[in-house]
Amino acid sequence: MRAAEMFEEFPVVGQDSDALQAARLLAERRLPGLVVIDTDGVPVALLPASEVVQFLVPSYVQDDPSLAGVLDESMSDHLADRLAGRSVRSLLPRQTPELPRVEIDDTLVEVAAVMARMRCPMVAVMQGRRLAGVVTASRLLEIALDHH
Repeated sequence: MRAAEMFEEFPVVGQDSDALQAARLLAERRLPGLVVIDTDGVPVALLPASEVVQFLVPSYVQDDPSLAGVLDESMSDHLADRLAGRSVRSLLPRQTPELPRVEIDDTLVEVAAVMARMRCPMVAVMQGRRLAGVVTASRLLEIALDHH
């Protein structure tokens, strides 16, 4: 099976898109991440939902998780406030990792290999410089298990 038969259409966001709206899109559609495009519409990064969650948690709590137990509930009610007024660009790691990408005619094994090597829950399926769609880890597993 080829990537052309596996990919799904996926929402994209620009680097300067509103971070709070991007987070809402992730939550409402229960997506593993979003494709981030540049001003020319070319995919430049994937923004995993886990990266957004990491951004929500203050660094001092990440450094010492025991602090999470002593913070009151009002703190959790305001975690998303950290996204207000920010862009998607600000959620991306400073050193944006290589975009996990495959070509439209790559095989299931090639797609799985890229996903495994990059430890990413999704890969962009490219047709030249254009995004054709995305293969998620859950979609790849569904296809692999159907053949078993």
